[in-house]
Amino acid sequence: MSVTSATPRPNPDDLLVLLAVGRTGRYVSAADELGLNHTTVSRRIAALERALGGRVLTRGAGGWELTELGRTALGAAESVEAAVKSLTATDGERILEGVVRLSATDGFSAYLAAPAAADVQRRHPRMAVEIVTATRRASLQRSGLDIEIVVGKPQVSRAEAIPLGDYVLGLYGARSYLEEHGTPTAVEELGAHPLVYFIDSMLQVDDLDLAPGFAPAMRESVSSTNVFVHVEATRAAAGLGLLPCFMADRHPDLLRVLPTEVAVQLTYWLVARSETLRRPEVAAVVDALRNRVQLARDALLGVINSR
Repeated sequence: MSVTSATPRPNPDDLLVLLAVGRTGRYVSAADELGLNHTTVSRRIAALERALGGRVLTRGAGGWELTELGRTALGAAESVEAAVKSLTATDGERILEGVVRLSATDGFSAYLAAPAAADVQRRHPRMAVEIVTATRRASLQRSGLDIEIVVGKPQVSRAEAIPLGDYVLGLYGARSYLEEHGTPTAVEELGAHPLVYFIDSMLQVDDLDLAPGFAPAMRESVSSTNVFVHVEATRAAAGLGLLPCFMADRHPDLLRVLPTEVAVQLTYWLVARSETLRRPEVAAVVDALRNRVQLARDALLGVINSR
């Protein structure tokens, strides 16, 4: 009687490794998340591929991407993860834990992402949210990031781009500046005033390259890669600042100039891998971000404290 070797079954631990790589696109990031080293992650993936009889990952421009077999295996991996986490559920509600890392612009990070993260942490004390501030295009390699918040519709592949909400930029001057230099009453008069805005040569976001469109004659005054510097330089009477209304309207010493003529509406977009968005912890952060954007809608559009 001949003995036939049994078909190897996928190891649940290997499936969880695939889940981490599928969400991050990087072996190194998955290793950090799981407390393993890069070599162990590679070995686990190889073992899983032997058990399944095919490739589960393929290298793409943005890191490791799931194959068709990998996406099938990912569904099983998510079930394994859910089963494990259900063991620590209380009152039938799954306990969420772990770290979610997001990247967002300076203003969004401070006034929307930070309170959203606090909302999540109060509801799920075992979770932590890390916020990386950056004003840039959506990354082709989302290494170490679960969520990116960018300005303007991103051109991304193998990732989802979701509009979060609109916001408006307006032109502002400090009361002291306007008293000394006068308040412009037409766009043609803006050439007599210096502009506080981004450093043109370092601006990475096309949708924010706005100044030449409405005030080509305005000379640069104080410029920075950080929007909080724009606000404070404008408050210090360095010139007229092109500022997000939801940031400028917090300061009674700033007055909006030409609100009808200079009102630039832009959109915040959320970018993440579809596999990452299915992670319950990430979904909780996304829901909190959406809620905060909705609550701040009027302020974002500059209709609160409009002057």
